[in-house]
Amino acid sequence: MLLMSHGEDGMNKLQCNTCPYEFRILGFQMFERKVLPRKEVDDVLGGDGAWDNVDQTTAQCPVDSCGNDKAYFFQLQIRSADEPMTTFLKCTKCSHQWREN
Repeated sequence: MLLMSHGEDGMNKLQCNTCPYEFRILGFQMFERKVLPRKEVDDVLGGDGAWDNVDQTTAQCPVDSCGNDKAYFFQLQIRSADEPMTTFLKCTKCSHQWREN
C-alpha cells in the first residue's frame, strides 16, 4: 500500500511503509483535504421517548443507597437471533438505568 507524502525537497512522493520504495510525483499538484460535517446521529434506543409506555417489574436497584425493588423495563434484540434479548431497566425511585443480558 503506497502512501502519499511530502518529501524533504518539497516534492510529493508515493512511499511504501514496509520497504524503502519511493516514487517522486512530478507535475502534480496536491490539495488539502476538506473535512465534511458529520450527519446528526439518532439515538438507537429511542431517545427521550424510550421510557414512555413501558411496564414495571420487581428488580433490585443496584444503587446501594436506593434500596428500591421496582423498575421500568423494556427488551430489545441487540445481538444475534440465537442470543437472548437484552432487558433495559430504570429504577422508579432514583431513575438509575442498567441492563441485564
